[in-house]
Amino acid sequence: MKRFAIATMALAALGGAGSAAFLYSDGPSAMMAGETASAPASLDAQQGPSAAPDAWGDIEKAADPVERRLVSLGRGETLMQVLLEADVPQPHAQEAVAALKAVYDPRRMKSGQPVEVMFDRTGNEDRFVGFAFQPAVERSVSVSFNGVRFQAAETAKKLGRRAVAAQGVIRSSLFESGRAAGVPMNVLTELIRNYSYDVDFQRDIQPGDRFEVLYEQVVTEDGEVVAGGNGHILYASLTLSGKEQAIYRYEDSQGIAEFFNAQGSSIRKALLKTPIDGARLSSGFGMRRHPVLGYSKMHKGVDFAAPTGTPIYSAGAGVVEEVGPKGAYGNYIRIRHNGEISTAYAHMSRFGAGMRRGARVAQGDVIGYVGTTGRSTGPHLHYEIVKNGQQVNPLSVTLPTGRNLEGKELARFKGVMANLQQRFNAGGDQVTDGIGLVATTPPTGKSSTPGCDRKRGC
Repeated sequence: MKRFAIATMALAALGGAGSAAFLYSDGPSAMMAGETASAPASLDAQQGPSAAPDAWGDIEKAADPVERRLVSLGRGETLMQVLLEADVPQPHAQEAVAALKAVYDPRRMKSGQPVEVMFDRTGNEDRFVGFAFQPAVERSVSVSFNGVRFQAAETAKKLGRRAVAAQGVIRSSLFESGRAAGVPMNVLTELIRNYSYDVDFQRDIQPGDRFEVLYEQVVTEDGEVVAGGNGHILYASLTLSGKEQAIYRYEDSQGIAEFFNAQGSSIRKALLKTPIDGARLSSGFGMRRHPVLGYSKMHKGVDFAAPTGTPIYSAGAGVVEEVGPKGAYGNYIRIRHNGEISTAYAHMSRFGAGMRRGARVAQGDVIGYVGTTGRSTGPHLHYEIVKNGQQVNPLSVTLPTGRNLEGKELARFKGVMANLQQRFNAGGDQVTDGIGLVATTPPTGKSSTPGCDRKRGC
């Protein structure tokens, strides 16, 4: 087993606060205990070369009586096995692992997890006094002996936020180009959701369009990025067919935060433009020759062709009025959004979890999945908007929007908007406020047809 001489670290009362900082090294420059260290200048030169290593070892023990042995979990190994392999007596290993369970389940430890095993070297024999590891960059866990028993402690690092800027050219889809620019998946999901009020990601996105985004990243005080720790999108812009659509996150004087366009109008609308990702519009609203009945009939909605099982989202917040089989509609849901507008969804293969009459849904909730139940020739979503009891064309209906900022609130928003734009523009300079480098999507070969689905995004 490799034993590393690691920089001196004070252990607070061997089980007191449990706060520890770790220095791990496994490269060729890591100094082995007693190997390449030269004796200090104060060592008596007359002792000769053969005496120097032992003398250095005594001085090292006096400086730091705790020896740290860095080990790691192998594939399929348990923490107990690793401790026993590190020469920890079995009764002590069992007590220490049992103490750990008070703050952390050892079964959650993954293969490759580094563990620092500590021994007290002040006596004639090394005495096991505890271990420590870091399950995440923002969290450390330790178990130490307090003279009577082993105790576990957990230390959380102080977290902060920094802004990260990214931009790129859309080659095949916004999702793929965003990932190529290093934008996290959850940030891209939020970006797509916020633009879904005005952008049809199946038809509006074209190769050569551009995107920009400024988002928060959660980091520890020493700059390590917390896995999955992404905060809000602060600013974003899509340039589609030469037309820019920018949105800005703004928290008003009442503490309510939402996205606004450059004119100070909320981007939020009563309904999403399309309640499904990656679907092809297969039939529009109006008279058509019915594919099953064979004669002309009014089509009171629009059809989106998509694979069976594709998620269907509630176009807006509301209450489920009807759910279940409904004749030619097959599996059907109708949602009332207000006293004037309802939406209906038909031919589903199955319903989403919790769908029942009277259930409340939020905009974007999964309410069901594409199928071909009822009078249908293939898997698709039949979608209707019902306004004052009459079906209307979902692609052309004018829907109410959110609020417009005015007066002092608008002036305050304009200041925030200018600041966010300036912060994004400074993103490539690594300035002191923590804005990251502006990432760009690398050039690729032949562009594929833009598309959108729940796995790949848009």
